[in-house]
Amino acid sequence: MKEIFWCKNCLNMSTRPRITFDDNGWCNACQWMEEKKTLSWSPREKKLLSILDTHRSKSGGFDCIVPVSGGKDGSYVAYNLKHKYGMNPLTITVKPPLTLELGDNNLKNFQESGYDHIHITPGFEAMRILNRTGFIEMGFPYYGWLTAIMTAVIRMAMDMHISLIFYGESGEVEYGGSSETKNRAIYDIDYMQRIYLSGGHDMVLKESRLSDSELYFFKFPDKEEYKDKKINFAHWSYFENWDSYRNYLVAKEHCGLDEAGDNNSGTFTNFSQNDQALYALHVYMMYLKLGFGRATQDAGIEIRRGAMDRDQAINLVRLYDGHYPEEFIETYLEYYQMTIDEFDAVIDKWVNRELFKKVHGRWKPTFEIK
Repeated sequence: MKEIFWCKNCLNMSTRPRITFDDNGWCNACQWMEEKKTLSWSPREKKLLSILDTHRSKSGGFDCIVPVSGGKDGSYVAYNLKHKYGMNPLTITVKPPLTLELGDNNLKNFQESGYDHIHITPGFEAMRILNRTGFIEMGFPYYGWLTAIMTAVIRMAMDMHISLIFYGESGEVEYGGSSETKNRAIYDIDYMQRIYLSGGHDMVLKESRLSDSELYFFKFPDKEEYKDKKINFAHWSYFENWDSYRNYLVAKEHCGLDEAGDNNSGTFTNFSQNDQALYALHVYMMYLKLGFGRATQDAGIEIRRGAMDRDQAINLVRLYDGHYPEEFIETYLEYYQMTIDEFDAVIDKWVNRELFKKVHGRWKPTFEIK
C-alpha cells in the first residue's frame, strides 16, 4: 500500500476508492466545490426542464419516481419536483431490515405531507440472507438492501411504465470518487453495478443460493427485458448546487423531518441516516477497510460548505470516527444469526492491517490524521 495522505482542504483520505487529487493536494470533491462557485447552472436547469417535459404524463399518471427514506435528501428532491417544477412524482421506499423508530416516524411524516407513496418490503428472509452474504463476502452489512433500493425501484418503474427516476446526489462527485458523471445528466445500470455495488452483485446473489422468485426484487432486468422499457436515471445534484444542510432545513419545514435527540453513532451530526440500525455497522466497516468513517465524511461536507475549518474537523474526527456500534451488537447477532465470535471473525477478515492493529480486542488506527 502506498503512503497514505489526506486532502489539503478537507479530510478525504487517499484510500477512498476512485478518488483523485490535483497538484495542490485537493481531492476531486474539493475541486468540484471550487468549480461550482463559478459554474453557470442555467444550462443545467434548461436540461432538467427538457427532461421533465419529455417525461410528463399525458394521461395524468405519475411523471417520475423518487426513492425516499423519509430523510432529508429524498424529501428535498420530491418537494422540488412537485412544488417547484409541477411534476407528479411517485415516491418509493424499500424498507430497511432493521428500522429505527425515528426513521419510521420521519417516513410517516413525509407521507402525510402530501405525496403518493409505495412501500416495498422484500421478503424478510431473502433480505436477511443477502445482507448476511454481503457482510461476509463483501464487507457490506446491508448489501441486499443497497441492491434493492435500485433493483426493486427499477422493477416498479417498469411495471408502472415510468421511465424517469431521480436519486439525490452523486456521492462520487460530491464527496470524492469517480468524476465520470460530473458532466453527465443521465447515468445507467452499468454505473450502478460498478460503483454503488462495487461489482459484486452477481457474486452475492449466487452465493446466497436463493431462488429466482426469492430474488425478484434484487435482480436487475436482463437486456431483453429492459430494451423496450429503457429508464433514465438522474442525480438531482447534477442540476443544482447540492447542499445537504439546506435539504435538511427544507425537509424539516415542509416534510415533517425530525432529527435525533443526540448525535448519531460515530459522528457529531444528528439529522441524517436515521432510518436503520445497520448503517452504524456499515460506516464502522468502512472505517476498518479504508481508514475513515462517518465523522470524516460529515466533516468534509461541513468544510466544503464553509461551516467548519480543517482544524476543527480533525478534532471531531479524532473524537468520533471508528465508533464500535456496541449499542446494536445484540441486534446484529440476532439478525445475522451469528455468535459474537463469528461476527468478530467477519469484521477481522475485512480489516486493513496496514492501517489498524488490535489492542485489547478492538481495532485501533496505526496512523494519525494530518
